[in-house]
Amino acid sequence: MATTNFLSVLLIALGLSADCFAVAVSASVFMTAVSPLQILRTSFAFGLFQAVMPILGWLAGRTVVDLIAEYDHWVAFVLLVAIGGRMIWESFHSRGSKHEQIDITKGFILLTLSVATSIDALAVGLSFAFLRVDIALASLTIGITAFVVTAIGFFLGRKAGNLIGRRAEAIGGMILIGIGLRIILAHML
Repeated sequence: MATTNFLSVLLIALGLSADCFAVAVSASVFMTAVSPLQILRTSFAFGLFQAVMPILGWLAGRTVVDLIAEYDHWVAFVLLVAIGGRMIWESFHSRGSKHEQIDITKGFILLTLSVATSIDALAVGLSFAFLRVDIALASLTIGITAFVVTAIGFFLGRKAGNLIGRRAEAIGGMILIGIGLRIILAHML
């Protein structure tokens, strides 16, 4: 069984972070002012959830990995393509255009967004179990990447606007699909 290398994990992390980036860009566009503390708090929460969810998915996947060892590359492929496809689909469908003044950087809203932006990481963690990935390194890479990408999203959001956030999510989806294709092609050759 092929082991996913660090570059693949980093690319997956960037793909998963697209939702975090899109939320940060959107928040910085519609919030009148964003303090460094708000950026740090949101980046930390998103990074933490992005780091924990793959571990939970990996743990779930480890319990069934021996049952589907012959098909594991197909499972990883389907999961990555499904996640990537959903990200691309969502990038082209409006999520509402009202710009209400809501502070997304604290409380229940931050918790909800942290979970929502990291659900894809749970499924990726499941695929990691089938690919025999070093989950500690992958989880740390995904968490740090999400932290950095979220902070960058806040900083760029003021200048770039909503359009980049939507494109980032589509690009992230394409990256995940590309990695899924690479996994299946590597296993077939």
